[in-house]
Amino acid sequence: MFPFIYEFRWTPAHLIFLGLFFSVVVVIASTVGVALLRMLKAFRTQKVEAIQWEAEFEDLPVAARVCRHQLAGEVAQRTCHHDFDCRSCEMHPTFLAKYAPALAPAAVTEALYGFSMPLDRYYHRGHTWVKPEGNGIYTIGLDDFGAQMVGAPDRIVLPPVGTTLTANGTGWKVAKERATLRVLAPIDGVVVETGTREQGWYLKVRGSEQERDLRHLLRGSEVKPWVMRELERLQIALSPAGVGTSLADGGELMPEMWKQAPQKDWDGVWGEMFLQA
Repeated sequence: MFPFIYEFRWTPAHLIFLGLFFSVVVVIASTVGVALLRMLKAFRTQKVEAIQWEAEFEDLPVAARVCRHQLAGEVAQRTCHHDFDCRSCEMHPTFLAKYAPALAPAAVTEALYGFSMPLDRYYHRGHTWVKPEGNGIYTIGLDDFGAQMVGAPDRIVLPPVGTTLTANGTGWKVAKERATLRVLAPIDGVVVETGTREQGWYLKVRGSEQERDLRHLLRGSEVKPWVMRELERLQIALSPAGVGTSLADGGELMPEMWKQAPQKDWDGVWGEMFLQA
């Protein structure tokens, strides 16, 4: 049936067969080629984002790199040297075995210093939350601290369905005034659905069902001391202009707080608080 086979004849039937055969070969080769190119692009993107996050983490001030176990009072002093990824920390399992903060029931919503921080979910230190929905699906949103800092965004740029996210890589982007902020992805996974600010969440991601893949996130009793430390960081970021106390109303931070100090370099403040040094 092929030209290189003995006694091959160029008949109409043979020509039709060869046409169909090579058409199938071209389709298969094209599909494999496109898949390989996409894989290569995804690998390069993840590699670039991993390098970018490592550089940004090293540029963060020491006060921003405090270990979660110091925040929770489990150790007197400890600085994170693992880019906030406890999955690679040799000491984290030891702390976890001793303290192991648990998630609260869905009905429990903690009001922390004026912020609504439900304790039935995990929190990333870049101000996103993760809520397990079962079957490896996780809902991801911006926590109330981050939402109040930024206020109503001018524009949200979400990744398309099918995008592979890497923890500490770009989750989505927020355009506000002159700034474009990268909101860090809290977990690894593939985007299966996108939401809106009005819905209170931005992404649904299919990730791993193994709890170990969430152990780099804050939860339960760790959330309150972290929020308190974030308030301190925010005051320090604002202190050169002397406007830190003007953002509060009765001890609680005001919504759209950036409007209370329009002369401040909020591009820099937002970048610092969202871990983009």
